[in-house]
Amino acid sequence: MSERPILEKVGSVEFYVGSAKQWAFMHQKAMGFRLLGYAGPETGVRDRVSYLLEQGDARFIFTSFLDPDDFVGKHVHLHGDGVKDISFTVQDMDETVRSIEERKIIKPAKVQKIKSENGSILTSSIPTFGETVHSLVDLGEYESDLPPGFVEVQDDTKSKGIKRIDHIVGNVEEKRMDEWVNYYIKGLGFNQLMSFDDKDISTEYSSLQSKVVEYNNRKIVFPINEPAWGLKKSQIQEYLDYYKSPGVQHFAFLTDNIIDTVSKLKKSGIEFLKTPAAYYEDLEERVGKIHEDIDKLKELDILVDRDEYGYLLQIFSKPIGDRPTVFYEIIQRRGAISFGKGNFKSLFQSIEREQAKRGNL
Repeated sequence: MSERPILEKVGSVEFYVGSAKQWAFMHQKAMGFRLLGYAGPETGVRDRVSYLLEQGDARFIFTSFLDPDDFVGKHVHLHGDGVKDISFTVQDMDETVRSIEERKIIKPAKVQKIKSENGSILTSSIPTFGETVHSLVDLGEYESDLPPGFVEVQDDTKSKGIKRIDHIVGNVEEKRMDEWVNYYIKGLGFNQLMSFDDKDISTEYSSLQSKVVEYNNRKIVFPINEPAWGLKKSQIQEYLDYYKSPGVQHFAFLTDNIIDTVSKLKKSGIEFLKTPAAYYEDLEERVGKIHEDIDKLKELDILVDRDEYGYLLQIFSKPIGDRPTVFYEIIQRRGAISFGKGNFKSLFQSIEREQAKRGNL
């Protein structure tokens, strides 16, 4: 069994959405993603339209249907707007497939060779929670920055400071978390970073459990959540109820300057969860000395937490789409490698306030 990493990094994330054009426009104008390419009937793709956007090393594809009865349309009808594919780039498809098959947990799909004027791509895929998949993509014989079927779009959108995806969080059903953690560890060679139980992540009303797996020196990081028993409905259960299956709950985007990034995002119309003013009254007593102006953090609702390696700053958006499912996190790491355990209670309380507005707590 191969010991060297067979997966390089997250290549791109594809959403299935009701209107790809509107999702692309929002991510351009509000999030600072640059539009790279378009695929649709005009480019020879007959059954869908897709827009490819990029900011830093984060790549998103938004795909919508032309026929509501095809598989993209049915996916959106059931789940709403959400993530279908988290792709992994690989260096050697044969070695990757062989290594996965040797673990005897996952059977990759048959390898396909896609030829174009820019060379050829090898692709396969493996399933994960819900209807989400991981495409495996070997670009070794391909010479374009755009996938086959896409044409280049000129766009001068300015970045808002997002560098890459720090981690991607999945929600699964109660008592299924360990099954999926083992899937990644035993089936793909991930390592478990840390875990949190209902004593770590809870309020008087609701709670969850979470375990974090990573691969290739944290180039791929997946926290996986499941609901835990509480007096009222967990945010994880609310997600499962609205998404109608397990799926991707949120993306954490890494920035080097969270104050600048969040200021720009708020000015563009992105809505974030509110933090009670009392959170900041004893902030430095809880987390120690920090470089940032606490009044500015308070103004922007940014949270702070510390681990043995340093501290981090983070903030969470409200749901990006119409259903209370997918949302975004902005995170800056000043040495910390954790995920804001000290902020879980404050975060949960903020989410519960939003749930209560929807009548779902």
